[in-house]
Amino acid sequence: MLVPVGESVTLRNTVAHAVATAAEDGLKEVHFVAPVAQHFIGDADRSTREAIRALLDRISTWAEEDSPEADAPTIRTAVIGTDEYLFSPDDYAAVLSAYAAEHGIERIIIDPEYSPGGNVPLLRPMEVALAKRGLDVSEAPGSRPVRRSRLVQPGGAIQFGLLFGVSFLFYHLLGGFAVVTGDTFDFYYELATSTLVAGIVAGTLYTVSLSARTRVRTMAVQAIRLAIYVPYLLYEIVKSNILITMIILHPRLPIEPRLTRVQSAVWGGPALTTLANSITLTPGTLTIRTEGQHLYVHSLFASARGGIADGDLERAVRFVFYGRRAAAISSPDERGDYTELQGPEADGDAPDGSEATETETVKTEGRSP
Repeated sequence: MLVPVGESVTLRNTVAHAVATAAEDGLKEVHFVAPVAQHFIGDADRSTREAIRALLDRISTWAEEDSPEADAPTIRTAVIGTDEYLFSPDDYAAVLSAYAAEHGIERIIIDPEYSPGGNVPLLRPMEVALAKRGLDVSEAPGSRPVRRSRLVQPGGAIQFGLLFGVSFLFYHLLGGFAVVTGDTFDFYYELATSTLVAGIVAGTLYTVSLSARTRVRTMAVQAIRLAIYVPYLLYEIVKSNILITMIILHPRLPIEPRLTRVQSAVWGGPALTTLANSITLTPGTLTIRTEGQHLYVHSLFASARGGIADGDLERAVRFVFYGRRAAAISSPDERGDYTELQGPEADGDAPDGSEATETETVKTEGRSP
């Protein structure tokens, strides 16, 4: 039997159920595996790796406690997927099915609160992908009802109109605004097709993409702040482009790649998405993963990391969504929320096969008690 595991409130019950079921059905082994992507293991700090090992050790202890005295199944644990980039439900299903095929396993029990993609809802699609591969997939009974958020929420005319307007403008942006620059035929053709496409998009998705009630006054104020923010972001992009150009033209190519983690002082999907994408749009930095309010950012040179540690873009995004007073906060470096996870000497294993020593610099100056 195969059981993919991760931290969850129903994990303890899932372990007990899996061991009891294996004993009742006469199965010889129960494999508890933690599918963890390479970018989450190879780039993570030592504490994250130790947490995964500690989780598997804890599961082994629970399984031994729950095993019957006679005909107890053998408990095995493993970390899988460390050489893969796991993103979609099919990615997780592929590594699980490969492990199952390697060990002759046909049955999988899933923790009902297991979340393979962190905050991303991948559990149901992953179960379907596993079943399509011929595996017997079942969920362990939970001690409490599994909370499932509704995909579709009540919508209104404001949500529909907003999504229609955005889709309409985006259509013309992709078309080079031929409705303005073209002849009479282009005008009527582009107007009709853009209205049709925007209507389909808005009618289909306005209760999904814009599920929260929209306040006109709040949106108007945020739109004005966004108009102020865009020139600042363009300035940061141009400045970073100049630095990147200088580095490329430098004969020694003086790059210092690092992976950093910052706990952002923004919350909610739109604000966090704006911050993550703004960092990615700025040359020299790339947001590779979000985990709650934590952003994992890859940077090419020291000044780019300095901007992340100083929280320049974070303050600007806070200004857009929360106002001027919200921008006057301490930087991630001052809050102790900025960590360098990776350096050149921390990549991979040592030549002799032993694990290389990781370099982790945690800046905590200025953190309040």
